[in-house]
Amino acid sequence: MKRKHRVFRILAAAVFLSAVLYVILVNFLVSAALVPSFMRRLDAFQRITDESYAAQVQTSDIQVTRQLSLNDTDEWLETVRMQKISALTGDGYTLIATEFFPPEETRADPVSHRWALVLHGYTGWKEEMYPFACWYQRQGYHVIVPDLRCQGESEGDFIGMGWTDHFDCNLWVDYILSRDEDAVIVIHGQSMGAAAALMMTGADKVSEHIAAVISDSAYTDAYSMFGDKIRDWFHLPAFPLVDSARIALLMRGGYNLDNASALDAVARSHVPTLFIHGSADAMIDVQMSRDLYAAAVCPKELLVIDGAGHGQPQDKDPEAYYGTIQAFLTEYARP
Repeated sequence: MKRKHRVFRILAAAVFLSAVLYVILVNFLVSAALVPSFMRRLDAFQRITDESYAAQVQTSDIQVTRQLSLNDTDEWLETVRMQKISALTGDGYTLIATEFFPPEETRADPVSHRWALVLHGYTGWKEEMYPFACWYQRQGYHVIVPDLRCQGESEGDFIGMGWTDHFDCNLWVDYILSRDEDAVIVIHGQSMGAAAALMMTGADKVSEHIAAVISDSAYTDAYSMFGDKIRDWFHLPAFPLVDSARIALLMRGGYNLDNASALDAVARSHVPTLFIHGSADAMIDVQMSRDLYAAAVCPKELLVIDGAGHGQPQDKDPEAYYGTIQAFLTEYARP
């Protein structure tokens, strides 16, 4: 009898220890994927950057176009009028953005009523979106380029995977409308930024001033992406870890991965949306944009750039990329 009790205690202790270790593992995964300060201690930012670069298409045409774009942007930054602005979230975090003024803007009152809100991707920062800001500014747009929550200069706790970001970015919409009550707003997002843009326009209340979305390399939902990254980065099974991580994130970060669905959002949105994706995207499969396009009930177009990797459509075929955007905005986003 004593022996049975001892075996039972050993098994109970083993189960308890396994449960504790599992909880620690789940919380480690959440922190390693969504908490920048923890990611930096693990060198996860650098690893993600290296892996992302390795997954890119490394053809000479893309590299040359990219370098030309960066050189052009650097020259533009020397002369463009800009300022740093901030916004305070409902949970007390300060968000930072750069505002660029259109070429003809010389007064406090806006001359152009065209505005672009340009959103970066996962573990990104506003400066990497400046080439897009350059293009919009030269088309006569005011441009707002924010650092999303807890990335770049913005404060925060957890990367929002588009969900917390779609609430945060409405603060920039409010800022735009405080400057220009006649604003016509275009939201241009890349990767996670694109998912956030789609969630913004699929929300219950959408500003009538948001005229169009440019969704570049978006994913369908954060739940699927989190599972993919657990497999890719940590070589662990998505099930049951993603569901456990979802619960941990809900308890620690206050949001549910299930809610972060661009696919659900486009099924509700009526804002004209241009979906763009590279056919050779190894990080977010082009099928995700095809699925988003199929589910969307808004006026829509789909542009797939052959041979482009993740976030590379503008460098693979800039004429098709910017030409299609310009035609789309001419149709749907006139002041």
